[in-house]
Amino acid sequence: MNWFWIIVGLIVLYIVIKSIVIIKQYESGLVFRLGKVSRLLRPGVNLIIPFIEYPVKVDMRTKVIDIPPQEMITKDNATVSIDAVVYYRVVDVKRALLEVQDYEYAIINLAQTTLRAIIGSMELDEVLNKREYINSKLLETLDRDTDAWGVRVEKVELREIEPPEDIKEAMTQQMKAERLKRAAILEAEGEKQSKILKAEGVAESLRIEAEGQAKAIKIVAEAAQKYFKEEAQLYKALEVANTVLKNNSKFVISENILDVARNLLGSKGKNDKDSVYHGKGKETG
Repeated sequence: MNWFWIIVGLIVLYIVIKSIVIIKQYESGLVFRLGKVSRLLRPGVNLIIPFIEYPVKVDMRTKVIDIPPQEMITKDNATVSIDAVVYYRVVDVKRALLEVQDYEYAIINLAQTTLRAIIGSMELDEVLNKREYINSKLLETLDRDTDAWGVRVEKVELREIEPPEDIKEAMTQQMKAERLKRAAILEAEGEKQSKILKAEGVAESLRIEAEGQAKAIKIVAEAAQKYFKEEAQLYKALEVANTVLKNNSKFVISENILDVARNLLGSKGKNDKDSVYHGKGKETG
């Protein structure tokens, strides 16, 4: 008799446990009653009828799917291996459960076929250089096609693009040649700038030297002009004195003229000073 009540108690406990469904904050779900959608499960505690109702939970957070690497042929018949990642989120639980059998598997296959079509319409150089374009094109197609499943594709990223080995070697050689070319150009530019700076330095030196010579010539010319002007005045005065003396006449020698003579003739002026009686307003015969 005790065993009977123990078994009954266990059955009741099992039914109670099965009738309680706990939904986490980031989850949602549907209740199927005898195969038909009955209601939506909400976060928290939900009660169902065991053996008649069946709950299905769905994670509403953003999830990541790895798209396995696959070989694709470009427009110019080059083979590349590409893999990617897709970020998606379920936004409509009912459509995600009723419109597609396995939305995650469907997203993977749709991404592979779409990516193959995009790569097939591009040449190899475009595939290698237009990663962002491929990402945006793939995202646009996936988001449009998965909308009917209640799934939103939020982001798509190509992870690796692997060309064949021979193409990789050719690309390496091309990159090396480009780097050598840039190095040669930089070296030539450096030599050019060095020669230009050297020539400018020589030109500046010649200009400064020419300016110095011009200034020196100017100073000499100004001094010579002043000297010959005063000497001409002296010669003129002496010529007049000589004419007067020839005529045995009296004359007056200006003190200024004798001063000029002293400055120009130096010691010669001293001898003149001893032989000629001078003074302002004095007469000499």
